[in-house]
Amino acid sequence: MTYEFDRFLRFDELNEWLDGVAAAHPDLVSIETYGRSYEGRDLRIVTITDTSTGAHDTKPAHWVDASIHAVELTATVAACRLIKHLVDGHGAGDATVTRALATRTFYVVPRVNPDGAEWVLADEPRFRRSSTRPWPRNDDRRWPGHYSADTDGDGRILQMRVPDPNGQWMPHPDDARLLVAVPPVGPEPGTPRYRVFSEGLIEDYDGFTVPTPRAPEGLDLNRNYPAGWSTTVLGSGDHPLSEPEIDALVRALVARPNVCGFNAFHTSGGFLLRPSSTQPDSKLPPNDVWAWKELAKIGTELTGYPAHSVYEDFTWNPDETMSGASDDWAYEHLGVFGWTTEFWDLIHAATGEKASTKIWYTGPTPTEELAALRWVDEQPAPADPRDASWVDWYEFDHPQLGQVELGGWNGLRSWTNPPPHRLADEVERHAEFAVAQALAAPCLELAHTAVTRLGDDSDGVPAWRVDIGVLNSGWLPTNVTDRAVASNIVLPVEVEVTGVAGEQILDGVARRTLGQIGGSMSSMLAMAGGPERAMATFTIRAPAGTEVQVEARHQRAGRTSVTVRLA
Repeated sequence: MTYEFDRFLRFDELNEWLDGVAAAHPDLVSIETYGRSYEGRDLRIVTITDTSTGAHDTKPAHWVDASIHAVELTATVAACRLIKHLVDGHGAGDATVTRALATRTFYVVPRVNPDGAEWVLADEPRFRRSSTRPWPRNDDRRWPGHYSADTDGDGRILQMRVPDPNGQWMPHPDDARLLVAVPPVGPEPGTPRYRVFSEGLIEDYDGFTVPTPRAPEGLDLNRNYPAGWSTTVLGSGDHPLSEPEIDALVRALVARPNVCGFNAFHTSGGFLLRPSSTQPDSKLPPNDVWAWKELAKIGTELTGYPAHSVYEDFTWNPDETMSGASDDWAYEHLGVFGWTTEFWDLIHAATGEKASTKIWYTGPTPTEELAALRWVDEQPAPADPRDASWVDWYEFDHPQLGQVELGGWNGLRSWTNPPPHRLADEVERHAEFAVAQALAAPCLELAHTAVTRLGDDSDGVPAWRVDIGVLNSGWLPTNVTDRAVASNIVLPVEVEVTGVAGEQILDGVARRTLGQIGGSMSSMLAMAGGPERAMATFTIRAPAGTEVQVEARHQRAGRTSVTVRLA
């Protein structure tokens, strides 16, 4: 199956493509099922590393997951593009990719929420924020109010405008296709006015009010992580990890303690977002904030996306923060740097300028929306009309509201995801940022060995001093973050000698701990050399020519070994 990253794949297509990549590259790619979704679909993780240089769990790893939210389908495209970038780069001899796969591992979950995505991509689509599980009640009863739906059966969920002399919306003065909010003083007399909803149906319509109930489609899987979980956050679920998709994902990640970096792929906005969602930078360890900003420079240079703290730049009300997110959990509970990539910014595509970081709360300005529509007008028509970003208004006889008009923005293919011809370009360079993050991870090497004969005992058996120099060749320290040390969630570097009996080691035990070892980042912060190196010394009594094995290991920085001959 060929895939050019120019469309969204259904569940079976996605699995077919992934299985094909794994079959074509068995030395690089393996796939496991780590759980089941609410509707029983396989949750799959793709492991990519050069197995000729070591198993995946012997190397520091970078984690990427995608499409936790049902409509955010570009995220899966980006995850698949990362997989293809790695296998193609390795096959073509790309030096950076080859080095990354020789020394690092990538864990990629292309679709965290397959149930929700299947609903969105169905011939008769249904939109959900995340999971398809009814919540907060466990039945699928529809409460009175408006529900998004494909009312006319054309495979799209568009906008729906209802003529109303007291409506809150009116035509844009420069393009009557668009609607803008009625100003505080009201419109000019004779101006058409509308109420505006997403295309859908109204349960138990009373002829006047159109409430928008939260249940049963209110679950937000990205508020179900344990980091600051709260019942006050909309969609957080019954308890932390109450949803099978998140419970399984957290267990899969914890079972891979070699993960040194985390990136969740979402849409939209064209941003690289980082924790904290609940605290200002002044409350975080300053070295961690500095490192995040250094990584952000690389991300912005490669992708063009600006980087922001969620709390500092995206929080509307600091007294009502949004907790329970995956990147916060990765930082607070695992002690690794977490990112959320929000793909696609229609306003930037149309104007070259970034929208406000508060756009999720305020929406686009009339000027921005007009520029977006004119940009859409200039784009090639998609082969499938369901992919059109804008649909001119047309009349429809609504079963509850009577004569209405459907059309306007096809939000799934405009504001939330790019049109098909822009998909591949939008996700392309984010694969390079993933590789850069992986290569910044700590990585242990046994960079020095020295054997010194100390003398013989009365039986003529010599004693030897064996010096083992352990190097962290990565940029980050073995602990990755200061948060990990402060929270006591990272183990020290260990060096162990095998091949001789315990009594032959004269100066202690065979396994030694060296604490944490800094990376080149540590040297930059300390303005001095040395923190990336540590020495372990063993005194061993054994005949000349004896071979001993020495292994250095760290839960995040990997495992490496060498054979030392006592001679």
